[in-house]
Amino acid sequence: MLGLMQDRPLLISQLITHAAINHSDREIVTVTVAEGVHRYDYAACERRSRQLAKALIGRGIRLGDRVATLAWNGYRHLEVWFGAAGMGAVAHTVNPRLFDDQITYIINHAEDRLVFADLTFVPLLERLADKLSSVEAFVILCDDAHLPETGLRGAQSYEAFLDEADDDFDWPEFDENTAAGLCYTSGTTGNPKGVLYSNRSSVLHAYGTALVDVLGMGERDTIMPVVPMFHANAWGIPHAAPLVGSKLVLPGADLDGPSLQSLIEREGVTLSAAVPTVWLGLLSYLEQAGKRVDSLKRVVIGGSAAPRSMIERFETKYDVRVKHAWGMTEMNPLGTVNTPKAKHSELPLEQRIDIKCKQGRPVFGVEMKITDDDGNELARDGKAFGHLKVRGPWVVKNYFKHEDEPLLDEGGWFDTGDVATIDPDGYMQITDRSKDVIKSGGEWISSIDLENAAMGHPKVAEAAVIGVPHPKWDERPLLIVVPVKGEAVSKAELLDYLKGQVAKWWLPDDVVFVDQLPHTATGKLMKTALREAYKDYKLPTARDPVS
Repeated sequence: MLGLMQDRPLLISQLITHAAINHSDREIVTVTVAEGVHRYDYAACERRSRQLAKALIGRGIRLGDRVATLAWNGYRHLEVWFGAAGMGAVAHTVNPRLFDDQITYIINHAEDRLVFADLTFVPLLERLADKLSSVEAFVILCDDAHLPETGLRGAQSYEAFLDEADDDFDWPEFDENTAAGLCYTSGTTGNPKGVLYSNRSSVLHAYGTALVDVLGMGERDTIMPVVPMFHANAWGIPHAAPLVGSKLVLPGADLDGPSLQSLIEREGVTLSAAVPTVWLGLLSYLEQAGKRVDSLKRVVIGGSAAPRSMIERFETKYDVRVKHAWGMTEMNPLGTVNTPKAKHSELPLEQRIDIKCKQGRPVFGVEMKITDDDGNELARDGKAFGHLKVRGPWVVKNYFKHEDEPLLDEGGWFDTGDVATIDPDGYMQITDRSKDVIKSGGEWISSIDLENAAMGHPKVAEAAVIGVPHPKWDERPLLIVVPVKGEAVSKAELLDYLKGQVAKWWLPDDVVFVDQLPHTATGKLMKTALREAYKDYKLPTARDPVS
C-alpha cells in the first residue's frame, strides 16, 4: 500500500521562490569586483533569475545543456545558479584556480555552451578561448559600463544578456532527478571527474544543511559563505539560505583578513564558512590589528582538518563557536558536522576541544562506516581506523560520462579515499587520506594528527607531514614547517614540544623549514608536490641502516 500524499518534485527553483514569497525583503549583499557593494532582496533575486532563465531559453539552451561559471560569490553568480537549474539546464561551476589545461579539459568535457565569468577571469579566458570548442559565447558578470574590451567571441555584459528577455516566466516542472549542477573534482587520479548533482539531491542537501545540529541556519542569521561557489557548491549555503530566509553576504574576490573583518562587522555576520587558510588569515589580522568580530557567533571550518590551536583561539579569545565539518565534492558536499551533544556541556574545556577536533557526526541522510582492506566493517570505538565509506541520497553514483565504470561496491558504498575512526557517539575523525597515511614498520601514522599537533606551537604558521622512504621502517615522517613571520624556531624545540602529544614512535625523524607550502586550487595542502620535492630526501635516521 502506498501513502496518499501529493507527489510534488523537489526542485531548486522552489528554494528561491519560497524565499521571494516568505522572505521577500531579506537582503543579499555582494562585494562586486568593480561596481562596489550591491544590495537587493530575495524578491529581486527570484525575479532576475526568472528573467535569466527566459534569456537562456531565448539563446537555445535546453533541458540538460550545460552553462559554465568562472566567478566569485556574488549576486549575478547566484542568479545563474537559480536561473539555469530552474529552467532545466545545468550550472557548471568551474574552479578558476585550476591549471589552464585542467580548465580547458573540464569545459570541453562538460560541453559547456555558454560561459558566465567575472571580470577577474577575462584574461584567463582570453588565453583559453581558442581551445574551448563547445563554447558559443562569453557573458561577463558586469554592466555595460564596466565591460572590458575583449576578443572573446560573443562577449557581452550580463546585464545586456539579461535584457534579452523579460521576467514573465513561470518555472517549469520536471523530474526531480533532472541534473542541476556540475562540479569537477581533482581529487581523483587522471583528469578531473565531474559530479552531476540533481535537483532532488540539492534540495535534500539544503534541508540537511540548515538543521540545528548541522549549520543551524535560520531567518535571524546573517550568513557569509567565504568558501567559493566553485568549491563544492559553497558547501550548500546558497541553497540553504533562501530555504530559511537568512540574510546572505557574498564577499566577492577580497578574502583577506582585513576585508573579511570589515565585512563581518559592517553587515553583522553571525555565521560564516571557509577553509583553514582563510581563518588563519583572519585570526592573524585580528591579533595584529587588535580588531574584533563581535557579531560572529559560529564559524564552519572544512576542506582540511582544523588545527586545535585555531579552534581554541576562536572559542576562548573571540567567543566564536567552531563547527568542524567534513565532506566531498562527491557528496554535494556535506557529510559530517561537529556539534556537541547535551552530555558534553559539562565537560572541562580541554575535553570539549578534544571532541571539537573531530570532523563530527553524520548529517541525516548520510550513512557512514569504516572498513579494513578486505571490506570488513570495523568497530565504532574511536580507536580502530580504516577506509571511510558513505552512501545516501546526495552521494555520487557515477562520475559524469563515466557511467559504465563501477564506482560503488556491492552494498552501494562509495569509498571516500579517507582513513578515519568513528567513536561510539557517532563522531568521525579523519586520520589521513589513504594515499597520505605514513606506513612505518607495518603500523599507520596519521600525518594530519602530527600536523595539527605541530600547528599548536606558537611559532608555527603552517605545517605539513609526509612519509619519506626509510631502509628499515619503510616510511618515516618528515615535518615541513612555515615559521610565523619574524619568529625563529628550531628542530629540537619542535620535537620537544611534540613529545607527550603523540606516541613516541610517531615523532618526526626530521624537520625542514620553508617559506611557504604548496596548496591545491581549493586551499588544501598539496601533498603530491611535497612528496615529489622530497622523494630523495635522506632522513638522519636512514643514513645508518641499523638505526
